[in-house]
Amino acid sequence: QVQLVESGGGLARPGGSLRLSCVASGSVISIVEMAWYRQAPGKQRELVAESISGGSTNYADSVKGRFTISRDDAKATMYLQMNSLKPEDTAVYHCNALIGIDRLGSTWTGWGQGTQVTVSP
Repeated sequence: QVQLVESGGGLARPGGSLRLSCVASGSVISIVEMAWYRQAPGKQRELVAESISGGSTNYADSVKGRFTISRDDAKATMYLQMNSLKPEDTAVYHCNALIGIDRLGSTWTGWGQGTQVTVSP
């Protein structure tokens, strides 16, 4: 019904920047919530940032002031601007979304396959 595809990952130097994108396609009527999670090797998946109803955003303490989440609902796209990157930001970044899929209020939630971010000198 809905597919989420992330892009924009890659290799960055400490202090550098990357911009991730997540595009939702398929039976997308509305975007309810979207979020970025990350999972480093040997660690649990953790919430990085989320954009929820009403335009509110929340960030993990570890990325506050460095990362910015934004959405373009007309394009069904979410972004994560990552500045001042640190080696500990290295992880696979996954997109998660709650999507309205019809006019009756039905929703879909799921994950993208992820994009690798590596921060290394």
